[in-house]
Amino acid sequence: MSDYNELDSTCGVSDDELTHRFREAVRIENEIKKIKGFPVSKYDFEKKKPYLEYPDGRKEYEET
Repeated sequence: MSDYNELDSTCGVSDDELTHRFREAVRIENEIKKIKGFPVSKYDFEKKKPYLEYPDGRKEYEET
């Protein structure tokens, strides 16, 4: 029977470091989409609605 612990599942990387890496990966992916001219999906917490933001800055809110 093999012993299994939390460090085995994350290869010794802390939760804070994993969160930082995830956020950086999302940020980089969004930058790539902007450069290629694709919209980026975001969420407006004030209006509580998702929207697409296009590279020219315009926003299209999803109809609910």
